[in-house]
Amino acid sequence: MGTSPQHSPSYRRLQAQLREMRAQAEMTQRALAAILKKPHSYVAKVEHGDRRIDPVEFVHWCKACGFDPAEAIRQVR
Repeated sequence: MGTSPQHSPSYRRLQAQLREMRAQAEMTQRALAAILKKPHSYVAKVEHGDRRIDPVEFVHWCKACGFDPAEAIRQVR
């Protein structure tokens, strides 16, 4: 069996970027989860690679942290 997609180097870069966006927005995981109307565990699992984030969720995460989703995805590439 191959490596799961959330453990690939490119997905790990995405996870790091998501954590960095939250940190730059000076938000805790709990604060971001509240804005996203998700449980705290959602943010923790996404940031740690235990849960994948879909494109719509990515857009919401970016906007909640005050980032432009299009620019954020360009940075992941």
